[in-house]
Amino acid sequence: MNAPLDLDQLQTFTAIADLGSFTRAADKVNKTQSAVSMQMRRLEERVSKALFERDGRTNRLTEDGERLLAYARRMLQLNNETIAAFDDTQLQGHIRIGTPDDYADRFLPEIMARFSRSNPRVELSVVCEPTVNLDEMIRKGQLDLALVTQCDEHRRSEVVRSEQLLWVTSAHHNVHEELVLPLAVGRPTCIWRAAAIEALNSKHHDYRILFTSWSATVLAAAVLAGLAVSILPECALRPGMRVLTEADGFGRLPEFGIGIMRGHTKPSAIVDALAQHIVESLDNLSMPTPVTISQASAPILANQRLRQVRATELVPGW
Repeated sequence: MNAPLDLDQLQTFTAIADLGSFTRAADKVNKTQSAVSMQMRRLEERVSKALFERDGRTNRLTEDGERLLAYARRMLQLNNETIAAFDDTQLQGHIRIGTPDDYADRFLPEIMARFSRSNPRVELSVVCEPTVNLDEMIRKGQLDLALVTQCDEHRRSEVVRSEQLLWVTSAHHNVHEELVLPLAVGRPTCIWRAAAIEALNSKHHDYRILFTSWSATVLAAAVLAGLAVSILPECALRPGMRVLTEADGFGRLPEFGIGIMRGHTKPSAIVDALAQHIVESLDNLSMPTPVTISQASAPILANQRLRQVRATELVPGW
């Protein structure tokens, strides 16, 4: 009978796949780099396949490594679910979280996956609303926790990440070159809209508001269709968008914080657990390195931590 695979080795293997580095993976699994290297040598011997190949400073998975990764994730998830099923100390109940849809696409999959795997007995309800609405819902006790944009000194939130606001246009159209710039922006109370208008006015750049919506999906659709320019955080960039900079005649936009607001309607243990998963998810968030137009047909490199996108770059899908 074949000996079973070592779950500890598989956990280290998935950490390397996620982080693209033996060094960062060693920090995540609390092992020395030499111990991690030894584990991976033993895992490769066990499956009789090479799992990694070097690409500069990054470790990429081979085709066999990609195959093993899918199995490894399923095995680790089943292991966690099995342990949780027999853990009488597991949190249980219901928690309500709110987030703007700008963040929902990018952040929620990781947050929900982490939290649900660790707390399978907790039901999670998600509401997507603008930050101003989430602020009010927290105060009224309608939410237990919210992920919000922190730009208002009167809004009390625990800032867990900073993002750069960016001008974005379609990579396949030249709408940003129109004399009167068409804009797709949030409603009049949106602070990102105010920042964009202030930047345009400072450069005496004529503009008109063509689309107004709370929905990042609607704004992104207007941009990708080549109908308007918009402002989005780096986390909300999508395939087919191009970042505009001062070289294109667009002033630099401010950074802003992404923060956690807590309600007072649920046991703190559940709220604290979800908040911790949010912090860990945003800290470990990665995306493929953006590629230039000339590189669009090249293979996407292994995941790296988010960095500021350069002008003229296209952002591959996540």
